[in-house]
Amino acid sequence: MASRNALEQHNKGDVVVVPDAVKQKKNMAAEGRNRKALGDIGNLAAGRGVEGKPLPQISVAVNVKGANVAQKVHAGRKPAQKKATIKPRPEEIIVISPDTREKLMEEKMQRKKQAAEDISKKKSTLTSTLTARSKAACGLSKKPKEQIVDIDAADVNNELAVSEYVEDIYSFYKLAESETRVHDYIDSQPEISEKMRAILIDWLIEVHHKFELNPETLYLTINIVDRYLAVETASRRELQLVGISAMLLASKYEEIWAPEVNDFVCISDQTYSHEQVLTMEKQILGQLEWYLTVPTPYVFLVRFIKASLPDSEMENMVYFLAELGLMNYETIIYCPSMIAAAAVYAARHTLNRTPFWNGTLKLHTSFSEAQIIECARMLVSYHSEAANHKLKVIFRKYTNAERGAVALLPPAKSLLAASSSPSSC
Repeated sequence: MASRNALEQHNKGDVVVVPDAVKQKKNMAAEGRNRKALGDIGNLAAGRGVEGKPLPQISVAVNVKGANVAQKVHAGRKPAQKKATIKPRPEEIIVISPDTREKLMEEKMQRKKQAAEDISKKKSTLTSTLTARSKAACGLSKKPKEQIVDIDAADVNNELAVSEYVEDIYSFYKLAESETRVHDYIDSQPEISEKMRAILIDWLIEVHHKFELNPETLYLTINIVDRYLAVETASRRELQLVGISAMLLASKYEEIWAPEVNDFVCISDQTYSHEQVLTMEKQILGQLEWYLTVPTPYVFLVRFIKASLPDSEMENMVYFLAELGLMNYETIIYCPSMIAAAAVYAARHTLNRTPFWNGTLKLHTSFSEAQIIECARMLVSYHSEAANHKLKVIFRKYTNAERGAVALLPPAKSLLAASSSPSSC
């Protein structure tokens, strides 16, 4: 009836005869009202959705008497309300492609392999266990690696310390000391003996102390004296003149305010005139070819003392032993760096600073304990004789409380054993 009324309104009252085929379609549409629409059909013809929204209307074209008549037919009547049933949400299924599965299996196998390797590393074999026990029983167990101290770490921001170049500087000193090294010359001097040289050095140390000069000046003075006597013959009377002229040159080189010539004339009790001092000064410079920039034991002492991480007592002991070595001619067979290293080694023995020699000292001195032990024994022997020696300037200098009175300490007995023939560096 609804369809008929719609057609009558559409045709403005005209009588329309509906064929049986159209009736059959209407019956089929009515039967479909109570069916649910399939989700994969484009034209949905079903009742109201779950949310209660009306379904779209379907236009049906009917050919009646050769004319096309558009008829809107509702897809279905409103069905009776039913209780909304909430279906459980289907579980998500992750589809893994064959390539991904293969990759996961490969990663799993790698993890198992790594775990097996870690376990095998932790497990010690019977052979390794027996070897370790044998070494431990024989005292051959592996010692922990000795730590090397960075002695220049505190001077990174000190521009005067030139920590960026200090290693290169001392490498150059090690090469240069062999070029300016003084060899045995006492046999070529007819009027000068080892004893006379020791008397001169003892007196120069006293003059140096009285003038309050820098330590560098003393070591350079002794170097100039030895280098000059190695190339030029001097009489006994000129020996003191050589000493004061050498100190004058060293003072001009190292000091800010160097003593004047008249100061040296007065300190020598007017033995030499002003002109004689200047003449000897020129003569020394000519023989040395004006070459005064040389590595003395002092430049190595400064570095090696720093490597030993000293206190004031240790520092004074090192300088005491080094000056004893300078005064005695026997140490001339050793290079300046070895004398400095031996003084540090002997001082550590004297003050019982263990270990006596370590990796830091070996690194910065470039000497092993075996290389310096003979020179160190020689310095300790001078220490043992200092109190009873006729030349006591160095001994009195280091019995002063300002220098820790290190000369009064007993010498290192462990190094006083008889030594074999010394070996030079």
